[in-house]
Amino acid sequence: MNSGLRIIVLIKQVPDIGKVKFNVEEGRIDRSSASLETNPFDLNALETAIQFKEHIGGYVTVVSMGPPQAESSLRDALARGADRAILLTDKFFAGADTLATSYTLATAIRKIGFFDLIICGEKTVDGDTGQVGPEVAEHLNIPHVAYVCEIRSATLDRLLVVSDMGDKYLIEVKLPALITVTKDINTPRLPTLRNVLKAKKANIEVWSADDLADYGELCRFGLQGSMTTVFKIVFPSEEGRRGLIFHGEDAVEKLVEVLRERGFIA
Repeated sequence: MNSGLRIIVLIKQVPDIGKVKFNVEEGRIDRSSASLETNPFDLNALETAIQFKEHIGGYVTVVSMGPPQAESSLRDALARGADRAILLTDKFFAGADTLATSYTLATAIRKIGFFDLIICGEKTVDGDTGQVGPEVAEHLNIPHVAYVCEIRSATLDRLLVVSDMGDKYLIEVKLPALITVTKDINTPRLPTLRNVLKAKKANIEVWSADDLADYGELCRFGLQGSMTTVFKIVFPSEEGRRGLIFHGEDAVEKLVEVLRERGFIA
């Protein structure tokens, strides 16, 4: 294994959010309704890890929790420069909310063992909560910094980063730690054809719930470990603002009447 930082990148395969359909009755995304791709923010996380590896040395492990087809996103990560890929897939992982998801990922990280840095995208486009990364850090009892948009400096024991939370903050964090990164931190590279072909033959480790049993509690995985449920999905109206134009000598009276009807004036 290379000297340098031991980095774990958490990635997720998501449907093309521009084409996906929603099951309003069941409160879930119909993942079969659109093609699947790696969550865009996770590509920024992976690129950050690869840049660390290039500049100060390191070994990059990518971990994804999902159905068997998520293997394609892991192969793409290997083609982009990751060294090891692990897929967490099991029926016991299904139906997980952010708490159960983060617990499962943290349990897998405990099984992996030693690490210096965990990197996540700031959020996933299908959930948009931004919760999983910080929750993983809390499960592992390590410091974390969210919304990192710039790396100012990096050594083998600490990072100096800029966090964009409306205002920008310069934060130094001691490793081991977890950071979530925004799309502004870099531009993800494209894999070369040679690396794509190499990744097709690479080994993807597949871990089930039983493989994690010695490192966590099975009852905290999946639906049974979830503390929240989606009660209802509501589509916001796509109607924009509409203007009213009043003409004629009685325009003022008409305006006053509309304002009165809508409760703006008594």
